[in-house]
Amino acid sequence: MIFALLFLGGLIVGVPVFVTLGIPSLYELLTSPIPLSSMAHSLFDGVDKFALLAIPNFVLAGAIMARAGITRDIIDVMRAVVGQAYGGLAMVTILSCMFFAAISGSGPGTVAAIGTLLIPAMRDDGYPKDFAAAVTSSGGTLGILLPPSNPMIVYGVLASVSIGDLFLAGLLPGILMGSLLIFTTYILARRNGYRGTPTPFDRRQFLASLWRAKFSLATPFVVLGGIYGGIFTPVEASVIAVVYALGVGILSKRSLGFKNLWDALSEASIVCGGLIVIMGTAVFFGEFLTLNLIPQKIAASLLDITDSPVVMLLLIAAILIVLGTFMETLSTVIILTPILLPLIKQLGIDPIHFGILLVVTSEIGFLTPPLGVNLFVACGISGQSIEQVSRRIMPFIATIIAGLLVLLLVPQISLWLPSLK
Repeated sequence: MIFALLFLGGLIVGVPVFVTLGIPSLYELLTSPIPLSSMAHSLFDGVDKFALLAIPNFVLAGAIMARAGITRDIIDVMRAVVGQAYGGLAMVTILSCMFFAAISGSGPGTVAAIGTLLIPAMRDDGYPKDFAAAVTSSGGTLGILLPPSNPMIVYGVLASVSIGDLFLAGLLPGILMGSLLIFTTYILARRNGYRGTPTPFDRRQFLASLWRAKFSLATPFVVLGGIYGGIFTPVEASVIAVVYALGVGILSKRSLGFKNLWDALSEASIVCGGLIVIMGTAVFFGEFLTLNLIPQKIAASLLDITDSPVVMLLLIAAILIVLGTFMETLSTVIILTPILLPLIKQLGIDPIHFGILLVVTSEIGFLTPPLGVNLFVACGISGQSIEQVSRRIMPFIATIIAGLLVLLLVPQISLWLPSLK
């Protein structure tokens, strides 16, 4: 009982996640005959996972690419394709987020990289600033659904699921969700007359921008193509991504100086340093969950409500959406995976399918206050308040929920590509 009260109290008060996980576990350890040295072993085992090496490398690769001008190359190509349509620049934002997502694996990182360039451009083109921020926030959610995805890597480690299969599983859902967001953007822009300065499609301009961006556009194909082609593992691919980003930034773009490289290393260190602390305490926490049979008790309680896999997934999705409003994405994955995975397996639900649904529900958390990390990043860039952007974000949240329901009811969208291996 005290274990649960300490955990829930930490969540409610808002103390750091590693403290929320560590204090209840430490209490259980001190009141049990288990030697105190087991805490050190658990903390070490939590981060002694080879697959976790991919996260700092993918974060670093995305940070380098954002500072090397690769983001601008991607935007120029997308703008030449759809920039002349209603909501053209807003759709360029979604497309650019999809492309950058296949490099960074981070939602807020995608918002920062794309929004820094496109939110001011949309403002100058006549789009309201709150709409520009809402579009960029929504597009940034694709950063954790399209591979490589940092939450997928963490889930794969905790659930003992192939990270390569998870990456494959996220490809079609990511394209589906991106397409739905583009459609929503077009409808909203058409209704409100957001078009900027319409210009006819210029084939020469498109080919010129395509040629300038050839090395930048090749990045996700080099990284993901190598994984799916069996040339290298996700961890090896993350190293290739860093080397390729450095090569493009230094040799091709010639825009990557020492200061930019230092900033990229600092960003990766900050993101991954926090993750390491959380992962270590999460394993420690999970051992005491198992010791107290908490996953089994939760599973029994939920099974008393329903034993239908679809209804159960709907119930879990609703719970995850609520939790996502005040829990950070990686924390949600780390805390809930060991609790819900036994129930998922008991109902015969594929852990890969569940992993994709877990990531999609986390996307919604990026857009909902009080946490809403993507919202805060976009508001910082646009100068708008959370209240202003939150009103504009509602149609996009509805779109993501609609996409979630499609993925939940049609699991083959997630499982088809992994089944072809």
